[in-house]
Amino acid sequence: MEQRYTEHEVERMLGIERRKLAYWTRLRLVAPRARWGTRFYSFSDLVALETIRRLCVQRVPMRRLHRAIAALESGMGQTRAPLASLRVTTNGNEVVVRSAEANSRLIEPLTGQFVLDFETSELAGKVRAMAPRSAEEWFEIGMGCDTSPETLEQAVDAYGRALALSPEWVEAHINLGTTLYLLDRMDEAKKEFTTAVSIDPANALAEFNLGCVLEHTGQTFAAIEHLRRAIALSPEMADAHLNLALAYERLNQRAETTRHLSLYLRYDPRGPWAEFARSRMARNRSPQGHMGKITPFRRVR
Repeated sequence: MEQRYTEHEVERMLGIERRKLAYWTRLRLVAPRARWGTRFYSFSDLVALETIRRLCVQRVPMRRLHRAIAALESGMGQTRAPLASLRVTTNGNEVVVRSAEANSRLIEPLTGQFVLDFETSELAGKVRAMAPRSAEEWFEIGMGCDTSPETLEQAVDAYGRALALSPEWVEAHINLGTTLYLLDRMDEAKKEFTTAVSIDPANALAEFNLGCVLEHTGQTFAAIEHLRRAIALSPEMADAHLNLALAYERLNQRAETTRHLSLYLRYDPRGPWAEFARSRMARNRSPQGHMGKITPFRRVR
């Protein structure tokens, strides 16, 4: 049987956050299998993820990589090529690809044209310096900055620049909102998540994040409404069940609290909050149990 790796194991082995895994999956750069509400990755997926991580370090925009791979698959009649077998770079304007074969030439997949190898050209630095950054490049810069408290402000600036170039980009609104949340700028975070929901009403993550901000600011009934929408769109979203349980707990609605804690444990039985959920259920079932103050973790992914 092929070895399978959970998101937790991938996060631990490769140092790739789950929100990045989700973003790369939405771009179809990697295609994990799903079962019982959990995504599983094969060894070949790990190789692809390590390649993507390396490309991120090289500032290759993931959306452009997606379009390049799609062009190789369809527009140029190529079968799906493993990312590990491709050499991907950028000349400041396009994503260019070559196979790992010796003496292969650089090609721009969206047009099928061969291009100058800027990696070995003395003009490379000048071309990169002259080319303005795209929305995708600003987005990647934001993702590189929003993981450290010291660079959160830079992430806000980068996501803002991405949205100035691409105002309807839902993922950029979500990530900007998350960064603003971490900076405790709740009104601004709420605005970004509300915008994301208005652009894409079927986006479960946008609904979830908006619910988290509303609950954090004491708007419990509104929070429940959006968390319920998130679950309607994605019934196996474990974190939404957990946060919804805690919102119901604040209202002392024990039946709903227990139900959603149980659903969280069904979908993420070994998750980081599993023991917390079990202890909360035990308190909730106790005739003398007091719900107490809600635990203010509310980390938006």
